[in-house]
Amino acid sequence: MSAVATPPTQIAEFRNESYADFNDPKIAEAMRAALAKVHSELGKEYELLIAGELRHSHDKLKSVNPSRTAEVVGIHQKGSEQDARDAVEKAWSYFPTWSAVPMEQRAQMLFRAAEILRRRRFEFDAWLVFEAGKTWAETEPETAEAIDFCEYYARQAMQLAHPDPVVQLPGEQDEMVYLPLGVGVVIPPWNFPLAILAGMTVAALVTGNTVIIKPSSETPTIAAKFVEVLLEAGFPPQSFSLLTGSGTAIGDTLVSHPKTRFVSFTGSRDVGLHINELAAKTPKGQIWIKRVVAEMGGKDAIIVDREANLDQAVMGVLYSAFGYQGQKCSACSRAIVDGAIYDEFLDRLKTKVAELKVGPADEKNSYMGPVISARAKQSILEYIETGKKEGRLIAGGETADGDGYFIKPTVIADVDSKARIFQEEIFGPVLAVTKAKDFDHALELANDSEYGLTGSVFTNNNQNVEKAKRQFFVGNLYINRKCTGAMVGAHPFGGFNMSGTDSKAGGPDYLLQFVQAKSIARKVS
Repeated sequence: MSAVATPPTQIAEFRNESYADFNDPKIAEAMRAALAKVHSELGKEYELLIAGELRHSHDKLKSVNPSRTAEVVGIHQKGSEQDARDAVEKAWSYFPTWSAVPMEQRAQMLFRAAEILRRRRFEFDAWLVFEAGKTWAETEPETAEAIDFCEYYARQAMQLAHPDPVVQLPGEQDEMVYLPLGVGVVIPPWNFPLAILAGMTVAALVTGNTVIIKPSSETPTIAAKFVEVLLEAGFPPQSFSLLTGSGTAIGDTLVSHPKTRFVSFTGSRDVGLHINELAAKTPKGQIWIKRVVAEMGGKDAIIVDREANLDQAVMGVLYSAFGYQGQKCSACSRAIVDGAIYDEFLDRLKTKVAELKVGPADEKNSYMGPVISARAKQSILEYIETGKKEGRLIAGGETADGDGYFIKPTVIADVDSKARIFQEEIFGPVLAVTKAKDFDHALELANDSEYGLTGSVFTNNNQNVEKAKRQFFVGNLYINRKCTGAMVGAHPFGGFNMSGTDSKAGGPDYLLQFVQAKSIARKVS
C-alpha cells in the first residue's frame, strides 16, 4: 500500500451559488409560476419513508401556511416509537453496504443533488414561502445555500478520501484513513428547513453514514420534497429514512437507541441540552460514546462605535434584526451603541423601521412575513410586553394586520443588561438597544450573554477592530456588515457556549465530525 495519497479527480473550484434577481421581470414571472404550481399542491398527504418502505399512521400532523393560517400545506404521519426503532435498526443493517461505497461515488450523488436543486430552485423557493413564511428575498439565499452545501461537501469529501500523508517512519508504510461513524439522527430546525436540513443530511451521507431525518413539525413538507431530491440523485432508499412526528414521541427514542452513533441537531438551547444529556447515557448494548453536533441559537449583538459609518450601521442592524422576522439564530437582537451617537442612531433606525412592509410572504413587496406559529407569536408578544416595562418602546410593539401570524418590527431602547429582553433569546422581530459608555464597555455588554454565536462591530477605528477580534467572544464575527447571511466556504458557521458545539457548518472541518480517524502502520522490512 502506497503511503502517498492519490489526488482526487479534478473538479472545478467551489464557487457560491448566485441568487436569482427577482427585479428581472422574467425571473419574477418564473417565481410567480412556481408559487401557483406549489399552491395547487397544498394539502397533499405524505407518508413516512423508512429505508424505502412507505408507512401510514392513524394520527396525522398538519403544517399550515403562517401567512394564511386556514391553508394546510401538508398532511403528514405521526411516527411512533416503533417506527423510530425500526428506522434505526434498518439504518444499522444497511450501514456496512453504504459505508463500502467509494467516497467519490457518494460525492457524485451530491453533485447531482445540487443540479436537481438548481432545476427546482423556484419550486423550493415557493415551498419556503408557503410553509416557512419566508419572503421572496429570504428564499433565494436559502435555496442557494442548500446547493452550496451539496457542492462544497462533495469537494471536501473527495479530499477526505485522500488525506495528506502522515510522517513515514523508516521501514514502515504509515497512513491515516477516515471511517464513517454509523447511524446518525439528523434533527433540523424549522427556520432553515431546506438549507440546514440539506447540509446536515448530505454531510452525514457523503461520509458513509446512514441517517434518520426527523424534521420539524412546522416544516415537514419541505423535508419530504428534499427526500425526492436525494432519491433522484441516486442515494439508495435504505441509506436514509424520513420520520415525521412529535419530538417527544419519537425524538428521545431515536437519540437514546443503543445503535445510534451520532446526533446532528440544530434548534433551541433547551432541546439541544436535553439531547446532549440523553446521548451521554450509555444503555446496555451500546459500545461507543455518542457524538452530538449541536447548534443551539444565540442572543447576538451588534456594536456601533462612535467612529462608525452611522448609515451603514443602521442598515446593518435593520437587516440583521428583522430579516425573516428575526427568526434566525444569527439575528441581531441586541444593538449596543456608543453614547456619543446613541440618540442619532435611534432616530435614524426608527425612520428605517417605519419603512418596512409587513405582509403575506407570497407578496413580492413584503419585507417581513409572519412568524412561524401561533405559539411563537404569543411568546414574542409576551416578551414585547415585558420589554415595554424594561425599556422604552420606540417602534412596533403590536400585531400587524392580516390572516397570519404577523407582528410589527419592534425596537425597545434604553434596555439594561440584566433585563430579560437583553439576556433571553426571543426569536422574533424584537430588538433591544442599549447605551454603552465607550468601546470597552460595549464589548463587556456584548459578552454578557450565555450565548456566543454571531456578532458585528461597526467602526472605522482599526484598534477597536483588533480588540474585537481578540475579545468579542463569538463563533462568527463580522466587521462593518450585518451579522446574518453566513456564506458556505467563506464563513464556517457555529458558536461558543450555549450556542452549541462550534460545529463550523460549511467549513473545512465540518465533515470530520461524521468520521473517525484510523491510524495504520505496516512494517515493510
